[in-house]
Amino acid sequence: MSKAKDLDKALAEITAIRSQMAKGAEFRGYGPVTLAATGILAILAAILQALWLPDPVGDVPIFIAIWVVVAALSAILIGVETVARSRRIHSGLADEMLHAAIGEFIPASVAGFLTTAILLRFAPEALWLLPGLWQILFALGVFASCHLLPRAIFAAGAWYLVCGLLCLAFAREANAFSPLAMGVPFGLGQMLIAFILSGGLGGHNDPA
Repeated sequence: MSKAKDLDKALAEITAIRSQMAKGAEFRGYGPVTLAATGILAILAAILQALWLPDPVGDVPIFIAIWVVVAALSAILIGVETVARSRRIHSGLADEMLHAAIGEFIPASVAGFLTTAILLRFAPEALWLLPGLWQILFALGVFASCHLLPRAIFAAGAWYLVCGLLCLAFAREANAFSPLAMGVPFGLGQMLIAFILSGGLGGHNDPA
C-alpha cells in the first residue's frame, strides 16, 4: 500500500515539474500565418457588416452574432493549428504547454461571454460598451500570456487595451457599432501578433 502511495506521489511530483517547466518555456504553438488569417477575417467581417448591416443600432443582436461567429471561427482555426504545431514542436511537453497557453486565455474568454450575456439580458441600453470591453478583455488575455511568448507580445496587448479604451471614450452609442470599431482593432491586432511571432519586434522566428 505504501509503495502505491509512493508511486502516486512520485507521479504527482513529475506532473508538477512538467507543468512548471511548461510555464517557464516559450510557447511556439501559435502559427503566425493563421493568426494573420484571423486578422484578415476580422477585416472581411467589418466589410460585410458595412454592406449587410447599414443600421447596426437597430439590429444589435445581429451585430453581436456576426462578431461572435468571427471569434468562434478564429478560435477554431487557431486551436486546430496550435494543437498540431505544439505536438510537432514541443513533443514531450506538448500537453503541458497547451494547457498553460489555453489556461491564460480562459478567464478573459469566460468573462467576455458572461459580460455579453448579462448586458443582453439585463442592460440592453449598455450594449454599446461591448466592443470596447471585448478589446480590453482580449488585452488582458494577451498580457496574461506574455510570460509564455516573446516579450514584444506586450505591444499587442497594449494595442488592444488602448483600442478598447478609445472605443469606450469616443465610440459611444451608435458609433460603438461601427464596422471600424471592431475591424480595425482586431484586424490589425492579430496581424501585429503574427508579425511578432514571425520574428518582428524581437519575437522568435517561426520554426515551422
